[in-house]
Amino acid sequence: MRLDHLSYAAGPEGLDATADQLGRQLGAVFTDGGFHPRFGTVNRILPLAGGRYLEIVAVLDHPSADKAPFGQAVRARSAAGGGWLGWVVAVDDLGVMQQRIGRTPVLGLRHLPDGRVLEWLQLGVRDLQNDPQLPFFVQWISGPGMHPSVGGGAVELLSVEIAGERDRLDEWLGGKTDSALDDVDVAWTAPDDVPGIAAAVFSGQRGMVRI
Repeated sequence: MRLDHLSYAAGPEGLDATADQLGRQLGAVFTDGGFHPRFGTVNRILPLAGGRYLEIVAVLDHPSADKAPFGQAVRARSAAGGGWLGWVVAVDDLGVMQQRIGRTPVLGLRHLPDGRVLEWLQLGVRDLQNDPQLPFFVQWISGPGMHPSVGGGAVELLSVEIAGERDRLDEWLGGKTDSALDDVDVAWTAPDDVPGIAAAVFSGQRGMVRI
């Protein structure tokens, strides 16, 4: 169990403008990640050091976006002005999480610009919708050579600030919050109005950057 990636919803300026803005802050360039036909969303990707990545995601004018929980979550966050959508934990086997949550994992697909298809299983997006402090889970089907972090290293995630309740996170992760975040510093703040990721700190060509 480990922190796999962070998701950021594009603002009203649109996907490309949001990617340009964050890219300038980080001194890096986001690339076209392709689209999720089952979710009605599209993204831009920045591989990070340590086998992680940062994605900026936007909703498409597509029927799937209204039906799929992930599409619904992206649409709602973008409509609220954009910003941090959530954090995602990778596991080797979703079976334990499936038993805890009581639902069946959903197949995720992303059609890459080069024609390949990236595949994974995911679970817990509905819970993210209800309580944004909670991560959702992924189990990668495609091999490590296709993971979106490949080629990263210039930018590193140093820490995350989570507006939430540590006890709730421990319950959700089966008491493994420290395990999931063992190599990232975490600052916990009270979930005043909006629980979830309050900020993330990165290091790169522009030094330390807090977003």
